[in-house]
Amino acid sequence: MDPTDNRLLPGACDGKHQVRISVDRGGTFTDCVGVFPVEPSTTNPSSERTAVVKLLSEDPAHYPDAPREGIRRILEIATGRPHPRDAPLDTSNIESIRMGTTVATNALLERKGEPCALVVTHGFQDLLKIGNQARPRIFDLSISKPEVLYQQVVQIDERVTLVGYAMDPRPSAHQQTGGSSDVVVGRSGEQVRVLKTPDWECVRKQLQQVYDSGIRSIAVCLMHAYTFTAHEDKVGDIASSIGFTHITLSSRLSPMIKIVPRAHSATADAYLTPGIRRYVDGFASGFDAGFRDIRVDFMQSDGGLTPVDHFSGLRAILSGPAAGVVGYSVTSYCASRQVPLVGFDMGGTSTDVSRFGGEFEHVFETTTAGVTIQAPQLDINTVAAGGGSRLFFRNGLMVVGPESAGAFPGPACYRNGGPLCITDANLLLGRLRAEHFPHIFGPNENQPLDIDTTRSLFAELANEINGGASTGNKSLDTAGQEKSVEEIALGFLQVANETMCRPIRTLTEARGHDVQKHALACFGGAGGQHACAVAANLGIRRVFVHRLASVLSAVGLGLSEVVHEEQSPSAAVWSTAANQALSVRLDELSTAARKKLASQGFSDPQIRLQKYLNMRYDGTDTALMVPCGGDCLARFESMHQQEFGFVLKDRRIIVDDLRVRAVGSLAEAKLGQVYDELDVLPRHRLQDPQVHPAFVDSVSVYFQGGYRKTAVLKLGALQPGDVVLGPTIVLDRNSTVLVEPDWEATVTSSQLVLDRVSATAGAAAAAAQTDSIRRSPTKVDPIYLSVLANRFMSIAEQMGRTLEKTSVSTNIKERLDFSCALFDQHGNLVANAPHIPVHLGSMSHAVKFQLQRINLREGDVILVNHPQAGGTHLPDITLISPVFREGRIIFFVASRGHHADIGGILPGSMPPNSRELFQEGASSMGMKIVDGGEFQEANVRHMLVDEPAQYPGCSGTRNYRDVLSDLKAQIAANHRGIALLSQLCAEYGLEMVQEYMGHIQDTAEAAVRALLKETRKRHGTGQLKGHDFMDDGSKINLCVDIGDDGSAQFDFTGTSPEVYGNTNAPPSVTHSAIIYCLRCMVQSDLPLNQGCLAPVKVVIPEYSLLSPSPNAAVVGGNVLTSQRLCDVILMAFGIAAASQGCMNNLTFGIPAIEEDGVRYEGWGYYETIAGGHGGGRDWPRGQDGVHTNMTNTKITDPEILERRYPVILHQFSLREGSGGAGKHPGGNGCIRDIEFLEGMSVSLLTERRAFPPPGLNGGGSAACGLNLWKRRLCSSESNAADTQHAAELDKTGAARTQVLNLGGKNTVFVNPGDHIVVMTPGGGGYGK
Repeated sequence: MDPTDNRLLPGACDGKHQVRISVDRGGTFTDCVGVFPVEPSTTNPSSERTAVVKLLSEDPAHYPDAPREGIRRILEIATGRPHPRDAPLDTSNIESIRMGTTVATNALLERKGEPCALVVTHGFQDLLKIGNQARPRIFDLSISKPEVLYQQVVQIDERVTLVGYAMDPRPSAHQQTGGSSDVVVGRSGEQVRVLKTPDWECVRKQLQQVYDSGIRSIAVCLMHAYTFTAHEDKVGDIASSIGFTHITLSSRLSPMIKIVPRAHSATADAYLTPGIRRYVDGFASGFDAGFRDIRVDFMQSDGGLTPVDHFSGLRAILSGPAAGVVGYSVTSYCASRQVPLVGFDMGGTSTDVSRFGGEFEHVFETTTAGVTIQAPQLDINTVAAGGGSRLFFRNGLMVVGPESAGAFPGPACYRNGGPLCITDANLLLGRLRAEHFPHIFGPNENQPLDIDTTRSLFAELANEINGGASTGNKSLDTAGQEKSVEEIALGFLQVANETMCRPIRTLTEARGHDVQKHALACFGGAGGQHACAVAANLGIRRVFVHRLASVLSAVGLGLSEVVHEEQSPSAAVWSTAANQALSVRLDELSTAARKKLASQGFSDPQIRLQKYLNMRYDGTDTALMVPCGGDCLARFESMHQQEFGFVLKDRRIIVDDLRVRAVGSLAEAKLGQVYDELDVLPRHRLQDPQVHPAFVDSVSVYFQGGYRKTAVLKLGALQPGDVVLGPTIVLDRNSTVLVEPDWEATVTSSQLVLDRVSATAGAAAAAAQTDSIRRSPTKVDPIYLSVLANRFMSIAEQMGRTLEKTSVSTNIKERLDFSCALFDQHGNLVANAPHIPVHLGSMSHAVKFQLQRINLREGDVILVNHPQAGGTHLPDITLISPVFREGRIIFFVASRGHHADIGGILPGSMPPNSRELFQEGASSMGMKIVDGGEFQEANVRHMLVDEPAQYPGCSGTRNYRDVLSDLKAQIAANHRGIALLSQLCAEYGLEMVQEYMGHIQDTAEAAVRALLKETRKRHGTGQLKGHDFMDDGSKINLCVDIGDDGSAQFDFTGTSPEVYGNTNAPPSVTHSAIIYCLRCMVQSDLPLNQGCLAPVKVVIPEYSLLSPSPNAAVVGGNVLTSQRLCDVILMAFGIAAASQGCMNNLTFGIPAIEEDGVRYEGWGYYETIAGGHGGGRDWPRGQDGVHTNMTNTKITDPEILERRYPVILHQFSLREGSGGAGKHPGGNGCIRDIEFLEGMSVSLLTERRAFPPPGLNGGGSAACGLNLWKRRLCSSESNAADTQHAAELDKTGAARTQVLNLGGKNTVFVNPGDHIVVMTPGGGGYGK
C-alpha cells in the first residue's frame, strides 16, 4: 500500500458494487483492507488502490461494532464522501465482504455462549465432564478444569453396538450373514446391532421439559451415531416439532468415530452458533439493504471461506489465524522453489505458528478452552507470548507469560497502570519508537507511549534481579556482575524468543522436517520486532515481512477461496477391491460437494476437488489424511515414514473416513511472485541511509554488546530494489520491522525480504558476552539461566515427541504412558518433560545405578527395569544413553515407557495376585541393548521371551513385536536428545552448558527451601506427621522434620514390613512421590530437577513396604502405593485431603489359541480409571472423575473401545455422593460398567476398597471403591445356594444374575453376558 495514494473510486464505478472489503476482527484490533478500482496515473500506474484501516475491536464510546466501523471508513476513503455513523451503511458500492472473527473464540473462552442441552445415550450423562480423564496440568494441585458448555443433559434410553471387533483373531466367525432384524449396515460399512430402540413418546416428554425450562438449543450425540444415524435423526425431528431453534446432530456435524470429541463438537456448535447468528444478523442490520446485493463470506478454521448463512460456531474457532496462514502462503510460497514456510504471527496476547509446504496442513482433533473440537482446522499452534505478555522474575528465572496485560490496562507504557510486558522491553531498548508510535494514550488519548514509567519499573526489577532477592540462595546472587536495565530487557526478549521457538520446532523438527531449510513468514503487529532474532535462533536465514504484515490476516481473507467439505465414515480394510468401492463413494461425495458450490454461484471451471482417505495401521489410533491420486498406499507409507519415522509392512491398513474438499475460486491466486521479482530486481544498497528520501531519524538501539547507531526509515518511501543494512528500523503506519545487525533487507513491490549475512559485530558481541559468562562460572547470569532452562526442557519435550511418534503400542503412542529426561554427567536430573509423575524422580536412581555398575562407552544404550536398579515396576522399561565427548561422559539422556506385555503369569504383566517379582515378567538390573552402536536383538529376545518363561506358570512377552518396536522408539528418542544436546554445546560451549545444568538445580533447591521455610512458619513447628493404611492394613508412616535452613528429613520409620503381595514400592517410587509433591506445592514456574530433592534427606526402613527385598513383587507399588504416598505427604503438609489413592487398574484379554493346526494371536487391553480428587486448603472443591497425583494417562474413547474389543460399555459416569463432605468437599469417583461378549480373563488391581480416602481438618471421608462381577447364570446352573447372593430373574426367567464383590485385587474368567462394574473412590473433604 502506498500511503500517498489518495485516488478515489472513478465516477463510472460509483454505485456499481466495485469495493471488495476484508475484515479481520481480532481480540485487540480489527483490521480492514479495502480494494477498489481507480484511474491509473503517471505516479501510480496501478488500476487498483488498497486502503487499510486499523481500529480497536472494542471502543463502545465511539462505535458499536468495529467491523462495521472499519467498513464505513473504507467507504469514506473510496468515495470521498462522509458516511455517518448513525445511519445504515450504503451498500451500493460494496461488491463483497470477507470476514474473520474471534466472536466464537471469545464466547468459548469467556463461557458466554447460548444456554443449551446435551442429549446423549443413557449411562453417559457425565461423558464430557470426565472427558479423557487426564488433568490439564500435572503440577496443578487444584486441578482447574473449564466447565462444560451445556446447562442440562438428557439421557436417551437407546443403545446400539458394533458386530464383531477389530482385535478378533477370527473375524469371520462374528459377522452376521443376513436374516437378523436387529442388525443393520451402517454408513461406514460396519454391521450395527440395535440393542434398544427408544420409547419415542418418552423422548418427546424429556425434550419438552427442556424446552419448557427456556432452552432453545440442543446438541444430540448418541453412541455409534457416526455410522448409525437413525436414532439421532429421529431425536432431531422430535426436537424440531417441539420448536427448538437450533439443533445440532453429531452425525451430521462430524461423522467421525470417537464419541467424546464428537459430543464436545456438537455441544460447542449448539453453544456458539446461535450467538454467531445473532452477531451476523446485528452486523447485517447496519447496512441499508442488509446483505441482499453483496456477497458476504466468513473464514472457517480450515482456511476456507463459507457463505454467511452457512457459518457455524464450530468452524469459527480459528477464523482469524486461518486467514493469516492463507495470507503468507499465497504471498510468500513459490511452488517451483519449494522452500517451505514457517508462519510467525505475533500479536498482543499470543503468537500463532504454523507451517506451509505447498499444501495446507490440517488437523482433525484439537482442544480449545478445554473443549475438544472434531473438525478440520489448520494446524496452528498458539503460545502465550505476545506484545502484552507479562514479565516476571520467579525462583531465579526470568519468565515471560503466560499471563497477559490484555488491551486494558495493557503494557506499562500504555499509561493505564499496567505491568511490564514484552512491548515495554522493546520500547526501553529503542526498538519501538515512542515518537513514531500513534499518540493515542492517556486520559485524552493524545499522549505517546510512556518510556519513563517503563524505565522506572525496569529499574525496580533490575534491583530485584541483581540482588538475587527472589532466589533465597546466595549461590545464585549475581553481585559483582550486575545487569543494566537494558541487559535485563534484552534478556526477557531472548527468553520470549526461545519460548516462541519451541512450538516451531514441534511443527518442523519433531515431524521430520529440517527447520533450517524453511523461510520465516512474519506478520502480526509485534512480529517484525522479533523476526530476525527468532529466525537466528532456529538457524533460518530468510524472513519474509509483507508490506501489509500488520494486517496480513485481512489480506489473506481477500486471497482466500470458498470451501465446502463432504465427509463420510468408513471401516474398510485397504485392498484393491476395497479401493474400487471407496472410489465410488468418493465420487458420490464429490458430486454432492460440487452441487453445493454450484448453488453458491460457482461454475464447473471455478471448482476443483481434493479427495482424501483417512488411513491408519490396524491396532493404532493415529490416522493420516492421505490425498487421493496415484498410489494411495505408497503415499500413505511415505507420509507415515515422514511423520512417525517407520512403516509397518505386516499390518493391515484401515480407512476410517472419506473426505472431499471442494474449493471454489473466483480468481486464480498467483503464488510466489516475490521470488520471480527477486530474480530480476536490480539492487541498490543504501550505504548512507540519511540521504535517502525514506530517512526519518538516526537513533540508538540496544543490541547484544551495547547501543548501536540505527537508521529509522519509512517503508512507504523505500523503492523496490533498495537494500537496507542492519541495524535499521523500518516503519509502517501499523508496524515496526527491526533489521538486526548481520541482516539485510531487500525491498520488493510487496515484501520486505530479510536475509542473514555473514556474522560480524553482532555475533562477536554475543560471543564476547558468552565468553565472559564462561569465565565466571560461579556467578549466575539470570538471562542465560532462563534461556538454557527453556532449552533443557525443550530437549526433553522433543525427546518425548520422538518417542510418541515412533512408538506403535497403545500404551505409549495413545495413552502417553512414558517420560523422557536429561541428566548431568553425575546422573542428576536436569529436565524431565511433564509426562507421567511417578517417573519423575525415579529415573535418576536408574542412571546413577548404571553409572557405578557398567563400564560404558560411546554408542551404548542400557536397558533397565529392576526395582533395585532404579525401576518402578517391571513394565516400565528405562533406556539410558550416555553422551560422550573426548572419551568421557558429559551427559545422560533416558526414556521410560510402559510396555504392554513383558511376560509373567498374566497377559499385560499387571497381575493382581503376584507374590514374587518373577511372576510380573522380564527383569534386568542393566544390560546393553545397544553395545557400541550395535543393536543386541538376540540378548533382548532372550531377556524378554526366554528368561521369563523359565519360571513356573509364567510366559515370556506375548507381544514381542510391539515391545521391540517401542524399545527402538525409545532408542530413537535418546538419539534425538543426544543430537540436541550436541547442538546446544556447539552454541554455548560444553563448560557453560554443564555449569548451567548445575545452576538450574540450584534454583530448584532454593525454591524448595523457601517452600519448606514458609511451611515451618505457617505451622509454627518444623514437625509434620501423617499416616495412612493400605487395604491389607499395612501402614505408611511419615514424619517430616523441617530445619531453620529449609532442609527437611522425610522419615518413614514406622512403615509396615514388606508384604507377601505386590504393593511393595521400591525407594525410587518414594523419591518420585516426594519430588512431585514438593514441585506441586511450590505453585509457580519451576524446572523439576534433582535440585528439588537437594535439601531433603529420605529415611526408609530396610525391608519395609517402601524398601522391599530384591525379589519382592512390586507391580502394585508403582500404581497403588505411590498414590497413597502422595496422599500421606500432602496431608502431612496440611495441603489437601486424600484423593482416590488408586489408579484402578483393569486388564482383560485372551491368550493365543491353536485350532486345527492354525495359531491365532491373543490380545490384551489395559486401562486405568479416574476417581475423586481431594478437597484442599486453596481450592473450593475437589474435581470429579479425574486422574490425580502419580498418573495422568488418558482413557480409550467408548466407541474405539467397542470397535476394538468384544465389550459393551454400558455406563461411564460420575459416582454421585462418593466425595467426602466438608467446607471444601472432595470430588466424586466414577462408575464404569463393562459387559463382555466373549469369555476372557479379567484382572483388577485396585486400592481404597477397605479403607476410605480420609478427609483433612474436619472434612469427611470419601466413599470406598467397589468392584463387582455381575455374573450371568444359566437356569440350569441356578440352585438353592444362589439365594445367598444378590440375584434377580431376567425378563424371560431363563437366567439369573449373581452379583459378587471381587475385592480390591482379583482375576476372574468372565463368560459372555457377564459385567464388571468398577466404582472408583471419591476424594476426601477438607475442613468442617
